[in-house]
Amino acid sequence: MAGAGGADRTGAEKLGYLGLGMMGFPMTRRLINAGYDVTVWNRSAGNAIALVEAGAKLAAQPREVAAAADIIFMCLTDAAAVEEVAFGPDGLATAAGQGKLVVDFSSIHPDAARAIAARLTTANGMGWIDAPVSGGTKGAEEGTLAVMAGGDAADIEKVRPYVLAMARRLTHMGPTGAGQTTKLCNQVIVGCAMAVLAEAARLAVNAGIDANRLPEALAGGFADSIPLQLFVPRMVQGIHSPPAGHIATMLKDLDTVIDVARDTSSPVPMSALAAQLFRLAKAALGADADALEIYKLSASQTG
Repeated sequence: MAGAGGADRTGAEKLGYLGLGMMGFPMTRRLINAGYDVTVWNRSAGNAIALVEAGAKLAAQPREVAAAADIIFMCLTDAAAVEEVAFGPDGLATAAGQGKLVVDFSSIHPDAARAIAARLTTANGMGWIDAPVSGGTKGAEEGTLAVMAGGDAADIEKVRPYVLAMARRLTHMGPTGAGQTTKLCNQVIVGCAMAVLAEAARLAVNAGIDANRLPEALAGGFADSIPLQLFVPRMVQGIHSPPAGHIATMLKDLDTVIDVARDTSSPVPMSALAAQLFRLAKAALGADADALEIYKLSASQTG
């Protein structure tokens, strides 16, 4: 079938997408708009209405997606959600799976990715690619995401054209779990950057200069970066919808960094400090607050 306004992709693999949240919804819409045959499922079916109107097929449970699709994409909250979708009463493991592939865009512990992949392959023969993403909702909407993948090289080449309908870059980082480990490296940089940018912006405000002009003033210098350009204006202007990501999600990832660092004897003092700052932000602002609201932690010092 073809999505509304999309080209017919006769001969292409049939696709599925599980989890239509902040990332999954725009990613799925890009697949539909590219003309692919997509079957979708979400715990709250209401999230799928607009996608069904655009041409997707709606499944009542994950096993129906697995039955309809050759490649199943998913983006879920955490490892518990991934495990439930894979092995619940109507999960992926209850469908015939030989020759089919799951591409998990969720960010979970590398050990969990390896364990779930092995268990699913044993259950029904499905292959697994761990493929967490970076680029946020803006990247999901614009198709500019960076995807870091772990799994079999041939499997990754099979899914590459479909992933690149949703992303700008897909990099094979090694065997199963390598994608998740790469995402943790990404989160070290992003989480610490958020904390540092909040500190720099607060210093500017307290010292009486226009923090909104920091991105312009520092553009092209060593301090320039995508986070500087995107995050500082949102921090200073209080723009938190849509969120850059939830505080709880960033904290989960930084806590996973610390866990993997402990297992690999890797010192991560900056990540540990950033995790504690986000833990304070969670206590003060709530788990679902925008991660950029870490800037507010020091607001009481400014009056």
